Amino acid sequence: MRRRRWTVVGAAAVTVAGLLAGCGIEEPVPGGAPVSPTDTAVQPDRAAGVDIPDGRVEHILGRVEQRARELMDVSGIPGMAVAVVHNGEVVFSEGFGVREVGTEQAVDANTVFQLASLSKPVGATVVARQVAAGAVGWDTPVRQLAPWFALRDPYVSDAVTVGDLYAHRSGLPDHAGDMLEDLGFDRAAVLHRLRLLPLGPFRDSYEYTNFGLTAAATAVAEAARLDWADLSKREIYEPLGMGATSSRYADFVAAPDRAVGHVRVDDSYRRAEPARQPDAQSPAGGVSSSVADMARWMTMMLGDGTFEGRPVVAPEALLPAVSPQAVSSPPTAPDARSGAYGFGFNVGTSAAGRVVLSHSGAFNAGAATALTLIPSADVGIVTLTNAAPIGVPETLNAEFADLVQFGEIRQDWWGLYREAFAGIEAPTGELVGKTPPPAPAPAGPLDGYAGVYGNEYFGPAEVAVEGERLLLTLGPGKVTVPLQHWDGDTFVFMPSGEAANPGTVSQARFDGDRLWLEFYDADGCGTFVR
Repeated sequence: MRRRRWTVVGAAAVTVAGLLAGCGIEEPVPGGAPVSPTDTAVQPDRAAGVDIPDGRVEHILGRVEQRARELMDVSGIPGMAVAVVHNGEVVFSEGFGVREVGTEQAVDANTVFQLASLSKPVGATVVARQVAAGAVGWDTPVRQLAPWFALRDPYVSDAVTVGDLYAHRSGLPDHAGDMLEDLGFDRAAVLHRLRLLPLGPFRDSYEYTNFGLTAAATAVAEAARLDWADLSKREIYEPLGMGATSSRYADFVAAPDRAVGHVRVDDSYRRAEPARQPDAQSPAGGVSSSVADMARWMTMMLGDGTFEGRPVVAPEALLPAVSPQAVSSPPTAPDARSGAYGFGFNVGTSAAGRVVLSHSGAFNAGAATALTLIPSADVGIVTLTNAAPIGVPETLNAEFADLVQFGEIRQDWWGLYREAFAGIEAPTGELVGKTPPPAPAPAGPLDGYAGVYGNEYFGPAEVAVEGERLLLTLGPGKVTVPLQHWDGDTFVFMPSGEAANPGTVSQARFDGDRLWLEFYDADGCGTFVR
């Protein structure tokens, strides 16, 4: 996933907030009998502000199908699948549109989609199984499991736990490591280079990171002497009968009923090329699944770790994951609700006074997904699409949550999400939208810029002369882009990859033996030295 705050977006779908819970004091009731901690009727912190009448969920399912079709029409996205779980049963499961434009391959409930960051909550339940087994704890230091792991601060390196990384509170910068993945670095190389990045306040800052979470998951898998994909299969997919689900890209590609990713070009959607291959960050974004399989997982989640009468994840291991661990979106006013993040889950409170668990996911190369669970109503919805993100799954889920809790849609969610995603997807770079100077200062001789420029974090950058232009090559993937002259010693290029929003423009500025690449300088690591 690219540089974005999915937590804020996902939380907004249900107007999330954090409420103070009870203080754990058992108050007496008439007759002196103690209050049972599991009696929801006498627990204020489990009481909702708005009742849900019996039969409402079943009553609104027709609206869900209608809105799904309407959103398909208004957005033009190729395909979507939706599942709703209520009271331990799958009450809605349907596909819409096609798996690939230009074909008649219909999407159904068994069509496999890339989940993108919905992989995080799914993966959190894999870790929770290991926690329940006593193999690890959410508070286990990562270095205890993986001695190779290190961050820039020695104290943080020793102290950071599995939970810290799953809650995005390690101090790593936003989306740390994603650009390395785009340049062709494998998982081990990206995780090793995290130690070179500056850190924010440990356990007192929230920055969403795919590779921070991946480091924790990888350490848990190493302690189990399995790779992450095999551990996920053993701990969650097989026990729940999720036969179409995998954390390995090769399995997704091999699936016969598979949704192809699409991007919008002008007024139509086209197959994304190249396709998104997320194995490097598999625990954070590499799961592929169908809504039929995800419905089984949601049933387990809403059953507090139980599926079809069988315990799968112990409640005491699962509860920390769905509890607030970090403030992800602070309130903007005294009367505003805040958003929190657990271990792989957005955790918030709706306007109806109900706890809501959620997450969104997206790839520039054609995936947009959303999950919403309302445990007190024993209901959940998952929406998967095969198009670059514009807010469709978040809109459907938010409207569904309104219908469940209020019987009506309370906000223009489609309008709100279109505006939000327009900002999230906006191109970056100081020169975006600007025209070249009419009389630029001339560049120096091209041979004078050529050479290899070193960078400890990104590795070497090679500048070569090809005819009348310069080519810049980066990373093990040999990602090559032409440099176009702008003014004097400043050139521009168009970055590619998941971290680069369409239309992004980056400066490449030469200064003697130094080369500064604007796009790669988000964390202060964008200077290369010859």
